[in-house]
Amino acid sequence: MPPTPTEIRLRKASRLLVVSFDDGSEFSLPFEYLRVYSPSAEVKGHGPGQETLQTGKENVSITSVDPVGRYAVRLVFDDGHDSGLYSWTYLHELGRNMEANWQRYLDRLAAAGYARKKPS
Repeated sequence: MPPTPTEIRLRKASRLLVVSFDDGSEFSLPFEYLRVYSPSAEVKGHGPGQETLQTGKENVSITSVDPVGRYAVRLVFDDGHDSGLYSWTYLHELGRNMEANWQRYLDRLAAAGYARKKPS
């Protein structure tokens, strides 16, 4: 059985979604990270190689966390994005692989010539 969240906390001031799982793991996931790794077709595309690099998301906020059945949440971002369903498995993977994923994102930004702004 995949890990299931026991608690999800939205920390707006620090821009973190804190997710605790029944396997004892806990991850503090930055809003920007969650936005740029949204599982939506808008971000991931419809197949390998169709991903869209997300830029300008340094100050994005999450306005709500909406449960979807017993398997996922829909995160609503203040930039209007709300189409990704974050399954428990995907949230756990994002937490486990955050360092490598974040570095991959920064590398993609650099390769595209995008100068990331310092979050305010």
